Amino acid sequence: MYGELVPVGGGDPIPLLKTVLTVGRRESADIVLRFPNVSGQHCQLSLVNGVWMVKDLHSSNGIKVNGSRVTEQKLQSGDKLSVAKHEFEISYTPSRAGTAPATERNSSADNVFGRSLLETAGLESSRVPESRPSSGKPRRHSI
Repeated sequence: MYGELVPVGGGDPIPLLKTVLTVGRRESADIVLRFPNVSGQHCQLSLVNGVWMVKDLHSSNGIKVNGSRVTEQKLQSGDKLSVAKHEFEISYTPSRAGTAPATERNSSADNVFGRSLLETAGLESSRVPESRPSSGKPRRHSI
C-alpha cells in the first residue's frame, strides 16, 4: 500500500494500492465515487519520485488542494484533496512510498496482504506465498 485517502467527516479510508490511479464516477475508475457531481474520469493520482501528484482530467466540477482550485499539484501527507465537493485527506510516508521494493511495485493488489510487514518494508526476504484462489481482477474501491 502506498498510502490512503481518508474521507473528511468520516468513512472508511481508501487504500492507494497502485502508483497510478484514476478517480471518477465510472465503474472503470480505480477509485469509484458514485456522486452525480463527480465526472466519469475526474482526476488521476500518480506517485512520482515518492510524492503523490493529482491531475484534473478536465472534470466539470474540478479539484481543490487545501481549498485552492488546481489543475495539477503535488500532495503532501495531510493535504486535503477535494474531488468536486467531496473532501479527503491524503496520508502517506514519502520516503516509504518512493522506496518500495521492485517486487511490491510489480505485484498485484491481492498479494499485499500475503506478505509480512517486515517483507513489505523491504527488511525481510520474500517467502513463498500461500496458494489462494484469485479472481484475477484488480481490487477497486467504491463509495
